[in-house]
Formats: sequence, structure tokens, C-alpha cells
Amino acid sequence: MNKSLMALAVTAIVLGGCSLIPDYQRPDAPVASQYPQGPGYSAVHAADQAASEQGWRTFFRDPALQQLVQTALSNNRDLKVAALNVEAYQAQYRIQRADLFPAIGAQVSGTRQRTPGDLSTSGQPTISGNYSAQVGLSSYELDLFGRVRSLTDQALQSYFATEQARRSTQISLVASVANAYLTWQADRELLKLTQDTLDAYEQSLRLTSRSSEVGVASALDLAQARTSVESARASLARYQRQVAQDENALVLLLGTALPANLPAPQPLNMEQLARVPAGLPSDLLTRRPDILQAEYNLKAANANIGAARAAFFPGISLTAGAGSASTELGNLLKGGQGSWTFTPTINLPIFNAGQLKANLDYARLQKDINVATYEKAIQTAFQEVADGLTARQTYTEQMQAQNDLVQASQDYYRLAERRYRIGVDSNLTFLDAQRSLFSNQQTLISDRLAQLTAEVNLYRALGGGWEL
Repeated sequence: MNKSLMALAVTAIVLGGCSLIPDYQRPDAPVASQYPQGPGYSAVHAADQAASEQGWRTFFRDPALQQLVQTALSNNRDLKVAALNVEAYQAQYRIQRADLFPAIGAQVSGTRQRTPGDLSTSGQPTISGNYSAQVGLSSYELDLFGRVRSLTDQALQSYFATEQARRSTQISLVASVANAYLTWQADRELLKLTQDTLDAYEQSLRLTSRSSEVGVASALDLAQARTSVESARASLARYQRQVAQDENALVLLLGTALPANLPAPQPLNMEQLARVPAGLPSDLLTRRPDILQAEYNLKAANANIGAARAAFFPGISLTAGAGSASTELGNLLKGGQGSWTFTPTINLPIFNAGQLKANLDYARLQKDINVATYEKAIQTAFQEVADGLTARQTYTEQMQAQNDLVQASQDYYRLAERRYRIGVDSNLTFLDAQRSLFSNQQTLISDRLAQLTAEVNLYRALGGGWEL
């Protein structure tokens, strides 16, 4: 009988019938085949190496930033949650996949009972027993119409989607750490610039005060000099606050304190980042994890339609067992004590008030929703890359112009100071030159930060930040 049970189990596996999952076809990408070109956009060339294949250690050239990114990848809590979610969905897939196979178990039971004499037909106390040992197949569904396989495929695609979500979380984390670090660096440079400017303003105030004491400078000149000093002090306090808050934001991303052995940061005006090629929009479909995640979710929704369709057909479940039974434990394994059970069950849906039809409609609607979500992910990726390309080109031009403006402001400041000291121009011209230089230097640092941030965001938009 044990051989019969084994044959039955094998037959059940072989009888896994047809699949009712619709044939999957990837929706057409709802974007142009090329990124925008023309004025305001950098030229797009074919990529020998995709951004997703260019490791962040290669892209980030500052050793301090490289160490911070590595620290965040080891300690960031959001990334840990994303990794645990992958393991959880993998476990769910294994649970669902187990339904494809028969569950075979063994059971040994025994009962020993004493019956009092007043309850016994013989009037004497009696002792009786019942023992059994069985190997059985418990409620195995013959997957004739692919319902179980559809649910298993859905669980598998959801697991794949969660893995892509983890990759997307890591890429976003790498970009966030880089942007937070660059912001921290920019505010530190602005703080130093403000301190140097305040020192210069205070020196000018002292000189103006002496001139006022001997009647050379007017009270208006003295008031204007004091205004510049107090304005710089207010800016100094603001940048001190921003530097502290930037460090707090960076610590949160790292998931731990700043490393004690952090290398000295490189100045922002150095080559902080490598240049990454943009490639073509079609590359994004296989390299951006958020797009892959949306597609896996779409495949999972497609598999759910197969399960909803299969629910319209009869379901067949098998329960069987074989073993031996005896009233005496010593006779349990002797010949002639064999026993077996076989219980097939057929479940045929007849009337359920339209529930099955509603489930199928819901599964189809979920697929349509996931199609729209997938298309939106592609459009968002296309827009982010296009924004990055125009930022790359226009920031290059803007930085050149801003550098020239700072140089011109420095020349203006030197001339205005010389002319003021020899009495040719008023203090108003000198103060205007000071303020213009300070403002243009601040703008230069802010523009450099915006340029670097745009490059980091372009790297992220192209799917970079996954490889080491």
C-alpha cells in the first residue's frame, strides 16, 4: 500500500495541468527614443559603461565621501529594513511554493483505557487498547488549472520586486549621503567665507571709526560700516546653525556617528565626481531598479489573473493514508494489521453571488493599475535624466560666468578700497564693493553645490550607486 501511496503522490504532481495566466507582454515605453537635444542640453553619446555599472567608489573621488557612503551602507536603518523585507518576501514565496508539492507525514498514536466493572458487560473491570501507525497525504490540491502555480508565480514576482526595492533604497541612500556631505561642505565653506568677511568688515569699521574721530569720515560712513558688520554677524550665526544641522542630517543617514578617522574633505572646487554617460532611454528599462520593481509588480498582478480564472473551475483535493492498526501494541507490525484511507474531495463552485467574477475583475483592474504605475516610473526616470542633462550643460556655463563675476568683483573691491583710502571715492562705494564681493562669493559656492548635486542626481537617475 505504501507503493500505491507513492504512486498517487507522483501522479498528483504530474497532473499539474494548464496555466490560465495571460501571456505577459511588456508595455511599450511611453517616452521618446532619445533624450532632448539642442540648446541647454549636453550632447548624449553611446555609453561604453552604463552608470549602473560604474561603482560609487569610482564616481565619488573624495576619500572622505567614500568612507561615509561605506559607513551608511553598513549602518543605515532604512537599508536594513529593505533587506529584511527581501528576506520576508523570500520566506512568503517558499511558503506558497510548498503548496505545489504533497505534504506527507507520519503519525503514531495509541490509546489505553480501563473500564470499571459497573460499566462493563462482563461486570468485571476491563482494559483495552488501540494503536495505529500511518503515513499519509494531507489535503493535497491537484493543480489542474494552475491556481496554485499562479499564486506561486505571483509570490515569486513580488519577491523579485522587493529585491529591486532594496536596490532602489541603496541607490537613493548613496545619493542622499553624497548630497548631504556636499551640502555640509558647502555650508562649512560659506561659514569660513563669512568669518573672513566679518573680519574684513570689522577691520574696516575700526578704520572708519578712527577716521570719524579725526573728522575725515562722517557719521553716515560709520553707521554704514556698522551695518555691514552686523549683517555679517547674522550670516555667521545662520551658517553655524546650518553646519550643525547638516552634520545631524548626515549622522542620521549614516546610522552612526561620524567616523573618527574621517579624511580631510576635499574643497568643492576640486574634481569631486567622475563624469557618467547618459546612454539611451531604453537602457533605463533594465538598469533602474524602480522601473524593474514596477515591472515585477506588473508580472505579479498578471499572475493573479491566472489564479482568479482558475477559481471558476472545480478544485480537487486528495487525502490518503496507509499503515497498520491493532488493539495490542505488540501486534502493530505483524502481518494482517494493514489499514488505509483514501478521501478525494471535489469542490465545484455553483453560486457565490458573483464573488468569483468580482475577484477576476479586481485582478484585471490591479493589472491595469500596475501598467499605469510602470509607465509612470519610466516617464519619471526619463524626466529625471533629461533634467540632469540640461543641468550638466547649463551649470557648466553658469559656473564659468559666476567665476568671472567673482574675479571682476575682486578687482572692483581692490580698486574701490584703494580709491577710498586715498580719499578719491566715498565710503559708500567701498562698502558696495565689499557687499558685492561677499554676495558673489556666496553665490559661487551655492552654484557649485547645485552643480555637484545635479551630477549626483543624474548618476542616481541613471541607476548608479549599486556597484562598489
